[in-house]
Amino acid sequence: MSFFIKPRWFSLIAVSLFAPLVFAAINGLQDFNGNPHNLNEYKGKGKWTIVMLWASDCHVCNEEAHQYVDFHKKHQNKNASVLGISLDGQEKKSHAENFLKKHSINFPNLIGEPMDVASVYRELTGDNFRGTPTFLIFSPDGDLRAQQVGAVPTDLIEQFMVSEAAIIAKEKSKK
Repeated sequence: MSFFIKPRWFSLIAVSLFAPLVFAAINGLQDFNGNPHNLNEYKGKGKWTIVMLWASDCHVCNEEAHQYVDFHKKHQNKNASVLGISLDGQEKKSHAENFLKKHSINFPNLIGEPMDVASVYRELTGDNFRGTPTFLIFSPDGDLRAQQVGAVPTDLIEQFMVSEAAIIAKEKSKK
């Protein structure tokens, strides 16, 4: 028996303890201080989670950012929160930081390399990433309920949350 072969139970413990850290490192998402994070830390917390995939040079992202600041402020202590994920990567991190300042972004934001963010998107949706802005909407239980490429007015997101909440309630009552 080789010295490097570990008992199966040790491997299972190691995987369960370190999997979140490994996934965060693999998916390449970080906060703006360089700390690794993953989407699971933000979704499924009893609130709707609206994920906005953005880039600092995206014209639509710049036009729409204020809506999501207002949306987050209105809903953060009630039923929803916003998470931003910048595709600017480390090379354009200063541009992303300027975007956050320029628009007084009041919700958490992560940053990743474009290919890493596209991989996370593909893993979640089964689709190829198309561009910014892109929105992912997760239910309070953390289930992906919608994805949309392009601008999405926040009033439509509010309507969607209400209609989906009714569908979710019906689904739960059938169980």
